[in-house]
Amino acid sequence: MTSKSIGKNQAKKDAERDARLKAALKANMARRKAQARARAGQDADNKTDTGTDTGEKGQG
Repeated sequence: MTSKSIGKNQAKKDAERDARLKAALKANMARRKAQARARAGQDADNKTDTGTDTGEKGQG
């Protein structure tokens, strides 16, 4: 093999690695965003649940 073919082969491997890393990063970010949305939804649910409960059950 000549140095040109080795350089092209390495460039191809680098490009493939970059593509894999980009895909993994995109999936990771999507997963983190979904987790953040779920946590925000739970926090909102908890605030509304505790805010409407006055503790006056059984009185009336």
